[in-house]
Amino acid sequence: MSKIKLIKLVDQIMGRTFTSLLRGKSYVSEISLFNKILLIRPGGIGDAVLLLPAIRALKQAFPDSGIDILCEKRNADIFRLSNNINTIYLYDRGIDLFRALRKKYDIVIDTEQWHRLSAVVAYLSGAPIRVGFDTNERRKLFTHRIPYSHDDYEVYSFFHLMGPLIPEAPHFDKNKPFMEIPDNASTIPSPEIEEKKNLVAVFPGASVPERQWGGDRFGKVAKALTDKGYEIVILGSRSESRDAERIKEYAKNAVDMTGRTDLADVAALLKSCKLLVSADSGLLHIAYAAGTPTVSLFGSGIERKWAPPGRRHRVLNKRLPCSPCTKFGYTPCCRRNVECMLSIDADEVIRSAVTLLEEPGQPLPQKRKEDVLTIAKKLLS
Repeated sequence: MSKIKLIKLVDQIMGRTFTSLLRGKSYVSEISLFNKILLIRPGGIGDAVLLLPAIRALKQAFPDSGIDILCEKRNADIFRLSNNINTIYLYDRGIDLFRALRKKYDIVIDTEQWHRLSAVVAYLSGAPIRVGFDTNERRKLFTHRIPYSHDDYEVYSFFHLMGPLIPEAPHFDKNKPFMEIPDNASTIPSPEIEEKKNLVAVFPGASVPERQWGGDRFGKVAKALTDKGYEIVILGSRSESRDAERIKEYAKNAVDMTGRTDLADVAALLKSCKLLVSADSGLLHIAYAAGTPTVSLFGSGIERKWAPPGRRHRVLNKRLPCSPCTKFGYTPCCRRNVECMLSIDADEVIRSAVTLLEEPGQPLPQKRKEDVLTIAKKLLS
């Protein structure tokens, strides 16, 4: 059993038990002064990325307050890229959890959407103001309970959590990058990447099988874009290496970076790319936050909550009657052979990618320029 599944299982058993035993304290309307704020953000990369605008808004509203975060090892690198966070504690490392609980916070904001153990941690902190989503029995452990809607883009859901502290809703420009990525964020020597000027990133991975599209389909997309003069970089961890090999059978010159990057490397690489093609994934949210156009494939996930908004992003979704089926991080086993994903044709993805890459104002690769000139000459002759 993976560590992530183990944490969810522990939460399901122990979280429900603890929340039933603990008694909610009286509602606190306000405190006159606070200097220390703790945000709790267990979970994956995507949630961490989409929390960054709320963290920035919180720091802008209270510039003299110190903001700490209690997160997991798998998403901590996202918060290391933020200048608005003082200390990072790891939720899944006992000593860090103990240190966070020893520290006296004025406000604790639990950004977890469903699981209960984070609400228990917020309660045990003893903070006079505790804010969290009102999604199940966890609600009684908060002093401020915030409704949660699957109809809201997740950035706005996190903004709602700031409501008790920031009366005026923060502004969010969906067409503007919001992740702080230093130019020297990437620490890997990669002359094979630096020499390329028309990079398109492909990420074939997905956190659950029901979001996977397959190496052959990504390979067809990679080959089509290579034929148009774009250069492919394949991103992912070692678990995506098999799909990467399939992609390279189609796009021979693709650069395989699977298993060679950390999150800071990936963020820096995506910032330099002209496009990312990906299923619903953490890397999709990193690309959006970095200002990189995206073509994303959705099926089980809730598009209106998780798909990148804005004019430079395309979402492909067949919207079958059975989808979306993922809620609060749980995806049921698919009985239709993941039809929602596999019915998305490679040609659809290629057309969407080319539309974004060749929209007015975007420089064309040399080979594509030559193709356009050839066509123009034929039309004029």
